[in-house]
Amino acid sequence: MAEAIELRNITKRFGGNTILHGINLDIAAGSVTVILGPSGSGKSTLLRCINHLEKLDGGTIRVGEQLVGYHQKGSALYELNSKQAAAQRAEIGMVFQQFNLFPHRTVLQNIIDAPMRVKKQSRQQAVLKARSLLQQVGLASREDAWPSELSGGQQQRVAIARALAMDPGVMLFDEPTSALDPELVGEVLLVIKKLAHSGITMVIVTHEVGFAREVADNIVFMEEGKIVAAGPTQAVLDDRENIRVRNFLSTVL
Repeated sequence: MAEAIELRNITKRFGGNTILHGINLDIAAGSVTVILGPSGSGKSTLLRCINHLEKLDGGTIRVGEQLVGYHQKGSALYELNSKQAAAQRAEIGMVFQQFNLFPHRTVLQNIIDAPMRVKKQSRQQAVLKARSLLQQVGLASREDAWPSELSGGQQQRVAIARALAMDPGVMLFDEPTSALDPELVGEVLLVIKKLAHSGITMVIVTHEVGFAREVADNIVFMEEGKIVAAGPTQAVLDDRENIRVRNFLSTVL
């Protein structure tokens, strides 16, 4: 299976603190990878590096054949300009902890904006796709609603539809349920479960271990900016030898 995402020796610093220490990781096309680990372990930073929301201090990331955030001449790397980076980012869908919907636009307007502006789709094309996606996330009747009229779970489902409207090959989810009330978590996880194995490569940062066990092909466990375990889901979660993983699981289960 081809690698959809290839990370080589990824280093990231904020001020004097090194947040990511030489991360190496291959993620196969069409697979679902869940990143687990305690708070502050670098999970969200790693995700933000994959679509160049954070600049690297060392290493390279490729999504498919493309070098993320840079172009290469000989052995030298040159950072893409903001327009080039934005075009590249359009191929990588991202769903954040906070839903980031435009409050002054309806649900439908939130979804059709980027396909029309970035991908130059006609309004008719964009609306057809948006309605199909709203059906997919269980919100077909809410296209004219304002974000303020929706629950947190509904807003997050709109955010997922908005990311999918760009037809990304890769979807990144950064703790998509952490800002939700507990009773709303299930509806969002259900939508993500339906997406799993749809052909989109998915990388999900979450603390929902039961969900990870159900949908992930592979688990990556991070601690202090390093990968301390990675592999098939069952092998990582059921490994009795890895004390750090076991200690983490005992605090979240």
